[in-house]
Amino acid sequence: MPDLAPHGIEVALVHPQIAPNTGNVARLCVATGTPLHLVKPLGFQLDDRQIRRSAMDYWPRLRLTLHDDLSTFREAMAARRIWLFDSSGAVGLWNAQFLNGDVLVFGSETAGLPSAWLSAETERVIRIPQVPGERCLNLATSVGIATYDAIRRVQVAE
Repeated sequence: MPDLAPHGIEVALVHPQIAPNTGNVARLCVATGTPLHLVKPLGFQLDDRQIRRSAMDYWPRLRLTLHDDLSTFREAMAARRIWLFDSSGAVGLWNAQFLNGDVLVFGSETAGLPSAWLSAETERVIRIPQVPGERCLNLATSVGIATYDAIRRVQVAE
């Protein structure tokens, strides 16, 4: 099985609430060489036993950036192209045109991303395809699907 080549995709979780989900995303980010941004407030402490259990021994190798709030994160990402993931998205994952350096942004498990942000960026709101009538996927599952698809596409394009 081939290894992943270096890439510029990054992942951001805005106000994540469930420690094991964030731990699983952290493990995914380490395994794919993807930096992770966490936007406070978080629904748990970073030293939470549950986050450490799900991230296992990957946590020390995580390239993590903490942002104090959403406005600080958005300011830090001003020069970057972002994709917002939400079940309301009009753009299907398979139709998104990812570029190396893009940031994949996911909201909290309970509230998603702020509706005002989603409304202002409709052309950048992605929905992961699923059968009609289903609400949404688990956060860590969604991040895994999107991250691997984005990495695959930027590596094929190069």
